[in-house]
Amino acid sequence: MNDTPPPSGPALRKSLGLLDGVAIAASSTAATTSIGIGLGVTAGVVGLHLPAIMLLAFLPILGIAGAYSRLNRVEPNAGNGYVWVGRSLTPWLGFLVGWVNIVATIAFLAYTTAVTGSAMIQLAGEAGVHQAGGLTLDPDSTAQTTAVGILILVAVTLTAVTGVRTAARLQTGLLIFEYVVLLGFCGYGIVTGPHAFSLSWFDPFAIPSASALAQGLLLSVFCYWGFEAAFTVNEEVRDPRDASRAGLITLVTMLGLFLLGSIAFQRVLSQDELAGHGAQGLAYFGDRLASQPLAALPLVALMFSAVASLQAGVIPTARGMFAMSRDRTLGPVWGKVSARYGTPALGTLLIGALATAVAALSLVIPRLADMIMATVNAVGIVVALSYALTALAAAVRFRALLREDWRQGIRAVVLPTLSAISLLALGCYLGWSFYTSTDHLEVSADNGWFLLLTPLAMIASGFLAAAWAKWVRRSPYFHSARGTDADAPQLLATSR
Repeated sequence: MNDTPPPSGPALRKSLGLLDGVAIAASSTAATTSIGIGLGVTAGVVGLHLPAIMLLAFLPILGIAGAYSRLNRVEPNAGNGYVWVGRSLTPWLGFLVGWVNIVATIAFLAYTTAVTGSAMIQLAGEAGVHQAGGLTLDPDSTAQTTAVGILILVAVTLTAVTGVRTAARLQTGLLIFEYVVLLGFCGYGIVTGPHAFSLSWFDPFAIPSASALAQGLLLSVFCYWGFEAAFTVNEEVRDPRDASRAGLITLVTMLGLFLLGSIAFQRVLSQDELAGHGAQGLAYFGDRLASQPLAALPLVALMFSAVASLQAGVIPTARGMFAMSRDRTLGPVWGKVSARYGTPALGTLLIGALATAVAALSLVIPRLADMIMATVNAVGIVVALSYALTALAAAVRFRALLREDWRQGIRAVVLPTLSAISLLALGCYLGWSFYTSTDHLEVSADNGWFLLLTPLAMIASGFLAAAWAKWVRRSPYFHSARGTDADAPQLLATSR
């Protein structure tokens, strides 16, 4: 096989440290948004077993994080999974990983755009503003929330153009505020909540059904999604090992916050209250614990989290497309680096424009809560596929460690393989349950065929784009990325 990578092209500016990477990854994971919205959605599926499902989902994600970290040590690249899967498995699957991460993030940006708008409309309501221009403001209206959110998306995209260092500084400030508010309110809720604590909350066997367990796991995987954003800026950190550290620090931090949030929510809110408030769950939680203006602080934190995750979503997507452009699997426009900012500025602007277009398309689902559920299910399935393929790439690449050092082999091969199998099985089971849940197609968040066809369309479009890159663009990626270098002694030595 040919181990020589294609020409690197323009270089990104190295300006980030460990804390910057943590800020980007933590903002991309968006703990406040996941707690404020994701917990209510998940409770509607698994009931009062949020701590159990969050812990259970963490196990395969931890194996995935180990795979990312080990692969990043031997080959830091802005394309990460796209490059690693292409080299260790096949360029077709490598391209698919890069592609589904792009389309999933664009869908996520559209979803977060609406969430940001909803938070701002809720804040306006708390301030006594319930109408604008004769229109009654509704934080659960997809049209209104999307219109407001698009304005924020434009602003954060322009900020992202100036460089990840500027973005990281902004996100660090937002994160500090978010976490102080989260820790304060969740800690207070755990101490004073009217509902008794129960160890059954941590029992996954008490979840109502296998399908509820599968969907709850998928929703929880979606909550953890984003820790790998640290690896997309590993060409811009001064020490590539900082990207690995940032990803793992972020993941462990998210677990702590999700457990804290889930216990606090279940101490303060009943199951019906948890499941019934959707995008307004965090605001309701704040109102139950404090009076105004303190009760508005969780809502402000949610807005900050949504703004930060919008920006954090734009940044890694632009870097992934930059890496794909260098290999000519995508057009040259994505590989242009701004001489002024040292960033893929034009690609960043185009990502923002695409997310705006998808946000406008989401208006076919009028209720924000329904749009959130449809987006989370679709993105969750393709993210699980991307994670699983990356973990399998690590297992193949480091398989020789099983013969040389069984302890290293378990960490580098066995655990990633088990994580990949569990995520693939989860996606297949959930897809089958969607398929058998109905006998007709309808654009609705509770229609199984719609929920299944959306991620399938994302995956199918990836293979079509790969065919175009191979036979029309004649990308060298489909030759240089073929095969595996798992037996290269220098890589094995570095991986330990």
